[in-house]
Amino acid sequence: MQDIIANDPELNGKFLGTISADFVKVCDQLKEAAYQMVSRNISKFPVFVLCRETQPIGILLHSREDEGLEWNYSFAMAEEFVLRGILSDEGYQNLSGTFKDSEEFCCLFVVSPDFTNFVFLPYPED
Repeated sequence: MQDIIANDPELNGKFLGTISADFVKVCDQLKEAAYQMVSRNISKFPVFVLCRETQPIGILLHSREDEGLEWNYSFAMAEEFVLRGILSDEGYQNLSGTFKDSEEFCCLFVVSPDFTNFVFLPYPED
């Protein structure tokens, strides 16, 4: 199985726009959740899964239907991607080696028919 991390399609502006519009609404909660995971030594690699459909990865934090969002947001960690066979050990090493500071960037795993990959978005500055 080819690792998703190796999948590197272009993220077009329109697609990024739908992600960004939701992201500004939920980013404070995502940042706090990531902080809690890292500070409690649960994982150094918090990941938020974005998908328009229900999916089994992580724990649902924000529902698109209940909150008027474009995307569902689930909270996971990179280790879960290995346990579920989405990332190989090598893919995990690649992701962990390129993982950005979770206090400054949010790691999103976007699942869509047009794009499936990890994306790092900077948290808005206060």
